Amino acid sequence: MENGTGSLEDDRKALSVTGIRATNQRAIVLEVISRGQGHLDADEIYRRARMNQPHISLSTVYRTLQAFKKLGLIDELHFDEAHHYYEIKPAFEHQHLICLGCGKIVEFECPLSQKMKKDVARENDFEVTSVEVRMTGYCPQCRQDRT
Repeated sequence: MENGTGSLEDDRKALSVTGIRATNQRAIVLEVISRGQGHLDADEIYRRARMNQPHISLSTVYRTLQAFKKLGLIDELHFDEAHHYYEIKPAFEHQHLICLGCGKIVEFECPLSQKMKKDVARENDFEVTSVEVRMTGYCPQCRQDRT
């Protein structure tokens, strides 16, 4: 499941392994997220899923996202207060740069966050399960537009 899957049939197989019933609608939602190449909110997932499954409802998409999140198949990210974004559970822990101008999201690896996770866990006798670093600023295009 990490870093996306190949086909709708692969997504159905992956769902079966989790114990969740592998319906067409769930497989399509998983495929949309897998192929999303970015961070999609529920409305965008719904819009893309309807291209393949015109009868899917927005409430089905929301229920499916919550089930996938609970199963650990996807991550729910909060880059702003108004939206939740979803991505396939990544193969590696990564962090995010968010452009305040256009909303572009760039993923990057941060070895320091891994060290910090270990150090803080050890110093506080705490099981740290994830670290989220979010940096905001302006991408090259928006910086140019601001001048």
